[in-house]
Amino acid sequence: MKSILLIGLGRFGRHVAMQLRELNQQVMAIDCIEERVDAILPYVTNAQIGDSTNEEFLKSLGIKNFDVCIVAIGNNFQSSLETTSLLKELGATFVVSRAAQDVQAKFLLRNGADEIVYPEKQLAKWTAIRYSSEHIFDYIELSDGYAIYEISVPKDWIGKTVGGIDIRKKYSITILAVKRNGKLSLTVSPDTMFEENETIMVFGDSKDIQKRFHIL
Repeated sequence: MKSILLIGLGRFGRHVAMQLRELNQQVMAIDCIEERVDAILPYVTNAQIGDSTNEEFLKSLGIKNFDVCIVAIGNNFQSSLETTSLLKELGATFVVSRAAQDVQAKFLLRNGADEIVYPEKQLAKWTAIRYSSEHIFDYIELSDGYAIYEISVPKDWIGKTVGGIDIRKKYSITILAVKRNGKLSLTVSPDTMFEENETIMVFGDSKDIQKRFHIL
């Protein structure tokens, strides 16, 4: 279990808090608006009303005691920047800050953010890829251009085996799992045969996957 400080309880921050609760993490939530703090209380360990750009207020929280600090402020970039900088000055171990644009990310990184999240940009990309083709069911972007796709089994693969297709050697794409009747099987061997109405989880360079499965 990690101890997490979540600053900013707008729509994004609220959803982060709810997901962290499902993951059984210990969360301290902060916002300057009382109604938001009251609404999030059922989903967090503790919550306080306060101004995160106030150094004395942040000091009172014991910043060094948190494993991760998430700055989820979305409607005031100046506050987000000041909060990110103060957290690092007060000894925050790891700061994740929200950005809407690349230029914001640059300033946040220069002022103490360890990582940046782009909620709108990342969701927009997922939506575009997910619905750009009828045979894409999910998409997870990883680092350095790599990704995991859940796609339907190509028609020309049906009745053939993983070894027979040999996609790893030909395209440097790895088949991680096969989903049949809604159940995911991680037991994939060269003898695994593809059937109709299946989906597969494939991992590799996004460009290789998009080219091979005609996603573009």
